[in-house]
Amino acid sequence: MSMICFDDGPQRFQLRAVGIAVRNGYLLVHRATVEDFWSLPGGRVERGESAAETLEREMVEEIQQSVTIGPLLCVMETFFQLAPRLYHEVGLYHRMDVPDDFAFRTDGGICHRIRDGESDLEFKWVPLTRDALAAVSLKPSVLVEHLPLGITSTSHFVVREPAPLPLIGE
Repeated sequence: MSMICFDDGPQRFQLRAVGIAVRNGYLLVHRATVEDFWSLPGGRVERGESAAETLEREMVEEIQQSVTIGPLLCVMETFFQLAPRLYHEVGLYHRMDVPDDFAFRTDGGICHRIRDGESDLEFKWVPLTRDALAAVSLKPSVLVEHLPLGITSTSHFVVREPAPLPLIGE
């Protein structure tokens, strides 16, 4: 299969499935160890695959656990730069329950690490508060405001992260 992702020069479009996992007032976040921000776990959707199927596949690959996928909570169109690319990402955010035996730490420490392709990923649980989410620089940044309040009906967000830097050759 191939991922729903295409490049046009320095720009990339991708369709991403994302899981919102909350346990005892903590949110599961992850990042590539080379990044200075955190995001919600998930991955790019492959052709012929639903967003829920993508999340199930990605979580087996990344946390070695089968998860339960709940309803779609929001659709997020995000425009951002992650050097050297400009991204246009459509994210399908589902409630996601991870098994009780998946590591749970409330001390801010890393609960899981794995090699994923050429990246090292790490996961941790963060208090589901505005201050805690802002402190880990959760991306997209709109989540910092909306997740602690709870998303009670399917929502749609359009997010333009800070203005991109000019690309070489523009």
